[in-house]
Amino acid sequence: MRTALKKKLAVLMVVLAFAPGAKAQTADWQKTWDETLASAKAEGKLVVVGQPSPAMRNEIIPAFTKRYGIPVELIAGQTSTIVGKIRTERASGIYSADVFLSNANTSINTLYGEKMLDPLKPLLLLPEVTDGSKWKRGEPYFADPEKQYLLIMFASVDSLLFINADYVKPEEIRSAKDLLNPKWKGKIATEDPAIGGGSGVQSAVHFYTQLGPEFVKQLYIDQQPTIQRDRRMLTDWMARGTHPICLTCHIDDARTLIKEGFKLVEIFELSDMQNRITPTPSLLSYANKAPHPNAARIFVNWMASKEGLELYSRHAQSATLRTDVDESFLDPHIIPKPGKQYKDNTDLTWVATGQKEIGDKVRALLKR
Repeated sequence: MRTALKKKLAVLMVVLAFAPGAKAQTADWQKTWDETLASAKAEGKLVVVGQPSPAMRNEIIPAFTKRYGIPVELIAGQTSTIVGKIRTERASGIYSADVFLSNANTSINTLYGEKMLDPLKPLLLLPEVTDGSKWKRGEPYFADPEKQYLLIMFASVDSLLFINADYVKPEEIRSAKDLLNPKWKGKIATEDPAIGGGSGVQSAVHFYTQLGPEFVKQLYIDQQPTIQRDRRMLTDWMARGTHPICLTCHIDDARTLIKEGFKLVEIFELSDMQNRITPTPSLLSYANKAPHPNAARIFVNWMASKEGLELYSRHAQSATLRTDVDESFLDPHIIPKPGKQYKDNTDLTWVATGQKEIGDKVRALLKR
C-alpha cells in the first residue's frame, strides 16, 4: 500500500514539474534574465564601488566580465572616503555608481542612513538566489529593517590581529594585554581608528567594548602604533618586520606574501577577548538613480549566486551565508561554531547605534 502511494506521489510530482504553470514560471524568469542581460550589454558598462581588495580587482571583477561580457569600472579605496566623494557628486546632480560593496558601518550609517540606495531585493531573479533553502538563515538575509536594501553575504569569525612570527612568537601574544608589553612599543600598526566605518575604528571599538577606555588609551597612545590608511602598506610593513604586529591587516592582502614564505600569522584567539561575527568583506547594495540598472541587476544576482560567492569566499577567506558553497578551503577558525557566543557585528542596531557611539568615544579619547 505504501509503495503504491509513493509511486502515485512520484508520478504527481513529475506531472506538476512539467505542468504549464511550472514551465511558464521557468520561462518567465529566463525570459526576463535574457532581456536584462541584453539591455545590460547595451548599457556598455557597470560601475562598482568597493574596497581595495586584490581579490576583487584581479579575480572577481574579471570573472564577472568574462562570464557576461559586461565591462566593469571598479572604484576601489576606503569606501567611507569614496562615498564622501559620491555624496559631493550627487549634490551636483551627478549619479555615477551602480553597486556598492562596502563594510557594515558605511553601508548602514551612510548608504542606507542617508537614503542613497534603492531596494536590492526586487532585483533578485535567479532561482538559486531567491531559493531560501540555499541560504543558512532560510532566505537571502538583509541587514535593514525593511529587509530590502543591504544584503549580507558573509558571516565569519573575525581574526583579532596579525603577527609576523619571525619577529613575534605566537606564545608572546596570548592575551590582548600582551600587546602592552614595552617591547612592542612602536612595533604595532593599524588602519586609522578615526575614519568612520573602516577596519581601524572597528578594531578600536572592539578593544574598547572588551577591555575599556584605559586599555585603548594605553594601546593606541602609549604604545605609539603607526597609523596608515593604505591597508596594503600595513601588510608590507608586517612582512618586512618594521611593524610585525598589525591590528587590521586582511588575509587577501597577506596571502601572496605568505605564499612567498613570509610567516604572517592570523590570530583568532586571545584569552581576554570575545570573537566577533562579521559580514566582512562586504555588504551588497544597489545605488539609487543607478546609470546602468540592467548591468547592476546581472551583477547582484551573480554576486549572490553560488558561483560568485564561492569565488569571493575563496579569495577573501570568508564564510558565506549560502548552504551550497564549498567551505573546505577555509581556515576552520573563521566558520562560526554552533552554540558558541560571539559579538554580532552583523546586527543593525549595534552597528547603527552602539558601535557608532563607541566609535565617537574612541575618537574623542584619542583626540583624532
